[in-house]
Amino acid sequence: TLSKEAPAVRRFSTLVGMSLVLVSPALRAQSTPPAALAACITCHGSGAEAGPQAAGVPPIPRVSGQHVEYLAKQLREYKAAKRKSDLMVPMLAKIRNQQLVDLAAHLASQAPVQPAAQSSPLVERGRALYEQGNAAVPACVGCHLPNGVGAPSYPRLAGQRQAYVVQQ
Repeated sequence: TLSKEAPAVRRFSTLVGMSLVLVSPALRAQSTPPAALAACITCHGSGAEAGPQAAGVPPIPRVSGQHVEYLAKQLREYKAAKRKSDLMVPMLAKIRNQQLVDLAAHLASQAPVQPAAQSSPLVERGRALYEQGNAAVPACVGCHLPNGVGAPSYPRLAGQRQAYVVQQ
């Protein structure tokens, strides 16, 4: 037979169990930015939107809203020095692979910068190149999609800095 205290003990046990689940590392990671993000904020900004570009500084990409697969691959390549950057390689040197994946997931979850609506002859030339390509450059739309949001293997170009795209 159960004592009169049994329901109270069960309720307490249930509350303790629920509390442990709520503070588990897996759930905390979903709402807390990864520790490795601190290394990114200086250049890319807290929302990975890459704030105003300083004169004389290499173009810094906006990484908010990029695809997680693309970001994780690029971070791994910087870490392995397969992709060259005097800034990125040392920043990622001590970050473990799982931290790179967590970082990529966090950056991908940030709201992407919305492209500014512009109308100029240069914008129209760029749109034509993006959609149709030319003799030297294939159309970008095939991989990066009509609205520039990219795909898991191809980066988001919508909202990206012009100087960064040109550099790449």
